[in-house]
Amino acid sequence: MNNSLEKFNRLVEALQELPTIGKKSATRLAYFMIMNDTYAGLKISHAIEDAIGSLKKCRVCGGMSEDELCHICCDETRDASLLCIVENAKDILLLEENGLFDGRYFVLESLEELSVSHLENIVKNGVEEILFALTPSIVNDAVILYIEDKLSSYKVHFSKIAQGVPTGVSLENIDLLSLTRALEDRVRV
Repeated sequence: MNNSLEKFNRLVEALQELPTIGKKSATRLAYFMIMNDTYAGLKISHAIEDAIGSLKKCRVCGGMSEDELCHICCDETRDASLLCIVENAKDILLLEENGLFDGRYFVLESLEELSVSHLENIVKNGVEEILFALTPSIVNDAVILYIEDKLSSYKVHFSKIAQGVPTGVSLENIDLLSLTRALEDRVRV
């Protein structure tokens, strides 16, 4: 008789490959799906399979879509003169959740010439402002400078999301770069 839990262990290992899921959490999730709620486990597995088979990158912005163009690129009511550059498609979901941005997006996954030339083609079609919504870092500051240089021949204004000290966080818990930027970009009260 084989007392091995090979299939359960493979499920735990697969769950551990997800971001922020360690062995304890993976074991807890696997146990729940197998022993407590098999319907939830099947529902999750079918949803994953369906999403993997249906989702792709939008041909224009690089965001997630079930069609060639995402719902944002198809929406003619959005402000086509405002373009927000993000690092990945997940960032679009985050920005859309609050409904405060009504422009278009561009996912900049790499600085390959193809991506930059594609960005130039989008800018040619009436973009007046580019908003950089990138994670604050020295590398991303260099990316911003590079893109500004590549698009310097166009009449476009550049801006970036505000940075600094988050609400409710003590100064001792702020990294040096964020604290420096907060001091440099201080405003009068």
